[in-house]
Amino acid sequence: MNKITLTTLMVLLFGLNSKAQDLSKYDKGSFIKGKDSISYRILFPENFNPKQKYPILFFLHGRGESGKDNQKQLTHGAKQFLEDKFRKKHPAIIVFPQCGSDSYWANVNINTVNSKREFNFAKGGKPTKAMHALLGMVEDFLKKPFIDKKQVYVGGLSMGGMGTYEMLRRKPRTFAAAFAICGGDNVANVQKYKKVPLWIFHGEKDDVVPSVNSLIVANQLKVLGYEPKLTLYPEANHNSWDPAFAEPQLLPWLFSNQKK
Repeated sequence: MNKITLTTLMVLLFGLNSKAQDLSKYDKGSFIKGKDSISYRILFPENFNPKQKYPILFFLHGRGESGKDNQKQLTHGAKQFLEDKFRKKHPAIIVFPQCGSDSYWANVNINTVNSKREFNFAKGGKPTKAMHALLGMVEDFLKKPFIDKKQVYVGGLSMGGMGTYEMLRRKPRTFAAAFAICGGDNVANVQKYKKVPLWIFHGEKDDVVPSVNSLIVANQLKVLGYEPKLTLYPEANHNSWDPAFAEPQLLPWLFSNQKK
């Protein structure tokens, strides 16, 4: 039987502690106004100076990270913003709001037909409870003097990818650019955000959210005369966020866009 040496044990413990310590750099916060309530985690740039202006990115998680713990939403994507290379090159404020289990980022009905999931996205309509609170939270952040309103971004995966499109259509003049991973939207909504630079990702073997949902958005943008960035991963299933996060140009491209 293999024995765990003291050195190995220390390395394991140090690694676990480092991981926990890294995510703890995301401060806890909440937005409460009237009936709206939403919790979030926020990462400030190193050497943050409230007298300066910074870009801000709102990242929307998937359904599996919903809840009230204000922690699970950091499961996917949070680590990449903690990397030294990113923090030095792109000093930005990163916000991870959390959707409650009793709501959904986007207005969509999900049905299973012949063992396949079908997503029926609403055209227009009132926002969900979570989206309404999120919209209020974003507006509140934009009032802060240290936010650069020319560099406001949104992105997300799965349910968060769907929420990204919904954010764009509800606030098309707010965002300088966006990215959506394995999401989807009603084709009629695309007109609302056609001018926003967008990078769309999806796995072609996705059996949770079929890639056709992303292709509908991308194709409609082309019909409207706009060319989104579209990356399809032939061998990826629903976790297409893994190769998407590994794209070396994703974040440089995102932060290169500014509102005029």
